[in-house]
Amino acid sequence: MIDHSFGFYGIAFFAIILLRYFLIAGGTYLFFYSPFSQVFIDHPLQYQSPTWQSIWHDIKLSVLSAGIFALAAAFIMSGYSWGITRLYSYPQQYGFWYLGISYIAVLILQDTYFYFTHRLFHHRLLFSWLHRGHHCSRHPTPWTSFAFDSLEAVTQCLFLIGIVFIIPLHLITLIAVLVTMTVWAVVNHLGIDRLPLSFPHGWLGRWFIGPAHHSIHHLKYRVHYGLYFTFWDKLLGTHDPDYEEQMRNRGCRFQ
Repeated sequence: MIDHSFGFYGIAFFAIILLRYFLIAGGTYLFFYSPFSQVFIDHPLQYQSPTWQSIWHDIKLSVLSAGIFALAAAFIMSGYSWGITRLYSYPQQYGFWYLGISYIAVLILQDTYFYFTHRLFHHRLLFSWLHRGHHCSRHPTPWTSFAFDSLEAVTQCLFLIGIVFIIPLHLITLIAVLVTMTVWAVVNHLGIDRLPLSFPHGWLGRWFIGPAHHSIHHLKYRVHYGLYFTFWDKLLGTHDPDYEEQMRNRGCRFQ
């Protein structure tokens, strides 16, 4: 049984989360915004690059968010040490098949939670308190991926804290969810022009959210609230009706 103090977990996870952010977000930015990456850019769709001032704003918010996520992770691991969560360490306890089922279930639940909280954050009475900081980057980069206002970061942490008390999850499954969330967030904030539109906006784009899909949210605000899947946007009328046509018309510009 893992057994450390809450303070130890908090410091350790803060360091891990910051390292993860700078390695993944920073590495992705350096690659996709380097001169070498220009060969991949869809130039007809290219739009204004963010300023260094905007990037620095995103980094400061992300560091603050890292502290909040570290406290949540410390609480989860302390709860695991105390035996009050439903986390487990032996895969045989529920069977190997359950690892995959629980992973998919958590992604679906997280996407649902994110859609409705994200849409709520855009209410005019809440936006300036909960979500304005993230939207300071109208043209996002990987640095924007975890640039949350403090209350938004707390709201996102509540899902992760709650889920470990509700659904039995292997520690590896929880780690896999966190890795997926990180990589997906970074890719979705690449920008509308940094990947060929055929990837991942072909048939995958009908079901999964990619950088072009999410970039439109940063441009239009009132569409595309999902995290992983397009399901809720399509079902509840927040899918941009012009999205497919714009994707087919590769010569268009998004304003």
